[in-house]
Amino acid sequence: MMQIIPAIDLIDGKCVRLTQGDYSQKVVYHDDPLEMARQFSDAGISRLHLVDLDGAKAGKVVNWKVLENIAGVTNMQIDFGGGVKQEADVKRILETGATWVTVGSMAAKQPELMSEWIVKYGSDKFFLGADVRDKKIAVSGWQQTTDWDIFDFIDTYVAQGLSHVFCTDISKDGKLEGPSTQLYQEIMAASPRVQLVASGGVSSTADLDELLAAGCAGVIIGKAIYEGRITLQQLSTYLA
Repeated sequence: MMQIIPAIDLIDGKCVRLTQGDYSQKVVYHDDPLEMARQFSDAGISRLHLVDLDGAKAGKVVNWKVLENIAGVTNMQIDFGGGVKQEADVKRILETGATWVTVGSMAAKQPELMSEWIVKYGSDKFFLGADVRDKKIAVSGWQQTTDWDIFDFIDTYVAQGLSHVFCTDISKDGKLEGPSTQLYQEIMAASPRVQLVASGGVSSTADLDELLAAGCAGVIIGKAIYEGRITLQQLSTYLA
């Protein structure tokens, strides 16, 4: 069974979506992220991908209150990230009620520090974001592309016991043109122990069926839900 993971991306405390990570292409879909999370929870969805886009841009976590509210009111398992730079952030995120700390840029820029966190908190407390542009890891809200190959990046952390990974193909994100299924299959073939979550491009239940058949452990869905391409009722058929 594939986990269905709706995304709530936050700017100014509101639920938004960007296209290909471009902050100038922002659409506000809901003023109240807590109400959105409640709708997901009421539909039987147990996971939530909560992203602090303000934090990702600023280089420090901004939307603490939204995490606190959602974790306090729903029973959803939340992964939260965006601007996580220091151990105090990791500690606070977990204490506030998130199940996983989402790390991407920091894991790419400071692998030694990331390794320290894994040893201290456990590999099961982190959700590794492998955001890619032409199979190279992108960081800082996708504003910079590194020389780090996607496969090497994932292998570095799988070797340290980390198995929860999501991969976003930036070229697909927010465009509703279908997911990068072939890339995900390549990643799973290269790293069989990875519980890979697909992210970006999902536009229909046909895309979900394709990712399920490919063996993805989960899928993050954003714009397709907010624009009514996939309804919560349709998603219910994919829930365990």
